[in-house]
Amino acid sequence: MSWTLIWQSVGVIVLGTLLLRIAGRKSISQMTMAQVIVMIGLGTLIIQPITGNGYWPTFLLAAVLVVVMILMEFLEIKSNGFETFITGKAVIVIENGELVESNMRKLRLTADKLEMRLRQAGISNFNGLQLKLVGLRL
Repeated sequence: MSWTLIWQSVGVIVLGTLLLRIAGRKSISQMTMAQVIVMIGLGTLIIQPITGNGYWPTFLLAAVLVVVMILMEFLEIKSNGFETFITGKAVIVIENGELVESNMRKLRLTADKLEMRLRQAGISNFNGLQLKLVGLRL
């Protein structure tokens, strides 16, 4: 085993960890679709130097992915239209303590799953509650 391969492996771990830390700490359920795609892409790219596909070009491309993701997040904050395009519009699923069935169908969300997620969020009383969801995030 050559020392070059060992150092490249250490570099992959260090640079990969650095890029993922810059990209942000969120669980997959809290990420937008674009963020999930970038994270999957990063995971695939980070292993490329070990398979012999070039060390620095791979990390340059991974850094570009992270920068684009951060730019998209910045644009989501600054532009409501861009945020709506990327994450979708908020939909009311509970209004005055009653489930809005048509909106539940749009989100492909069952009443049982909604109740489970609300209880996990510490909400046990639904009376008088109005709740808007974007996708399935709470």
